[in-house]
Amino acid sequence: MDDERIRERERLQIEQIRELDFEELQVEEVDDFHNSDSDDNDHLSSFPFSSHAQASGNFGDDELIFNPALASLHMYLGEVEDTQNRIAFVDGGTVLKIPLFYLEGVVLFPEATLPLRIVQPSFLAAVERALNQANAPSTIGVIRVYREGAQFKYASVGTTAEIRQYRRLGDGSFNVITRGKQRFRLKRRWTDVEGFPCGEVQIVDEDVPLRTPRDAFGKLVPVSKLQGRYPLSTVSLSTPLRDMEANSEESFESALSPSEKRLHYSVVDSIFCNSTSSDDDQVVATSTVQSSGSNPYSSRSIGCLASSHDDENEDEQSAIGKTPVSQEKYQKQNRLASFRESTDLSRFRMTPRAFWPFWAYRMYDSYYLAQRAADLWKQIVGVPNMEAFVNKPDILSFSIASKIPVSESIRQELLELDGVSYRLQREIELLESFDRVRCIHCQTVIARRKDMLIMSNEGPLGAYVNPHGYVHEIMTFYKANDIALRGRPVKKDSWFPGYAWTIANCATCETQLGWLFTATNKKLKPSSFWAVRGSQVADDMR
Repeated sequence: MDDERIRERERLQIEQIRELDFEELQVEEVDDFHNSDSDDNDHLSSFPFSSHAQASGNFGDDELIFNPALASLHMYLGEVEDTQNRIAFVDGGTVLKIPLFYLEGVVLFPEATLPLRIVQPSFLAAVERALNQANAPSTIGVIRVYREGAQFKYASVGTTAEIRQYRRLGDGSFNVITRGKQRFRLKRRWTDVEGFPCGEVQIVDEDVPLRTPRDAFGKLVPVSKLQGRYPLSTVSLSTPLRDMEANSEESFESALSPSEKRLHYSVVDSIFCNSTSSDDDQVVATSTVQSSGSNPYSSRSIGCLASSHDDENEDEQSAIGKTPVSQEKYQKQNRLASFRESTDLSRFRMTPRAFWPFWAYRMYDSYYLAQRAADLWKQIVGVPNMEAFVNKPDILSFSIASKIPVSESIRQELLELDGVSYRLQREIELLESFDRVRCIHCQTVIARRKDMLIMSNEGPLGAYVNPHGYVHEIMTFYKANDIALRGRPVKKDSWFPGYAWTIANCATCETQLGWLFTATNKKLKPSSFWAVRGSQVADDMR
């Protein structure tokens, strides 16, 4: 019932926006935004939408707020039909031969939507081949192509795209909506006899999200080997982190096996032994410091602790009459026993279960990183909500990568990263550091993170296709700087129903950065916003 009500509201809103399109085009005057760093100098600074695209002001009853769900429907493509034959996920390592689409300025991720308009005869044949091929029905490969000087370069990692919906137009062209499926590595490519690119691709075998990734720590020297006593096999890397969260030292030690207890005590002893000299004068000095009430955890407050636990039960009387060396050994053992009785060792409770401190494992804990990334996304971007994917770190990492408003080269870097934890680490770094959007040619600051505007359910960045078949990934802002408009607003083929578009160039280097979208009626809010092409954004976003 909820889905039916939502669809009904969307249908009514679509009808309202279409009615507005028939009214006279009313475009507000737009300043050039030169030297507009101050929010007080820009009339758009009062726009009552945050980067989360939520209304914070009070609109009148006759005003209409744009529904972001409309943009994600790609209504400008018209009616489309669902495909019949689809392929399930294939195993990692599988080799497929599929048609390839080389797209400039586009990086496709698994689960991301990619609209296409196919007008060239060779690519029309590619779609026909994809719809009817037996080994991978309704599947194409998408590869990013980019320019280096006068040459084109092709990425080595791409994504398979499943044709979900399509429409054949009267002139023979296709409108297609695809969905990213799985990453692949391009093994070889060629041109088919019908003139379209084909490739042999190998599906990437994605890793399983882990809490204690064995590959990240398996080659490191464990703490237990500092004294060379216990082999690596005495400690399990796969022990869940929840086992490390004992409420007390007693409950922790009670769960240990005899060998684990010996290892636990040996590691605690080694912490103090390695940090204290065996010199007799230092032993006396540290004993004096200990008695003066210094920090019990300081390596200088306790003499070198003996590591042999069998000798701890030695009778006190046996020390009488022995050499000074034996007496010193007895004193060390006595200090060790006293330390264990008077000190809470809960800070060391993770030692027998982990080679490294808890925070080191968190750096590679996919689930912890997923929660952190989702929290940052909610704080900085907001829409869409990533909380549903916290328990699916692999899906979350691709979802953020497909929507984060950064340059295309950085997004290609995210696509090529193997390992869920490494991809999430990089995304967290980008979310924390992303602040400004610069022109890729002249480095002029054209927008800021705080000015982001969510105009699609897909998020702050999405892919759209124009009537000529060119796909553009754009990020939307309610304010931009140093941008010059070219031409008059055009209502036809608008990606956002109810808005007219105007070409926007960088005022410094005159490169086309994107478009200004202006509401065709004052009732529709926001009244205007900017769409910046991801391919024209510099990597430096600080």
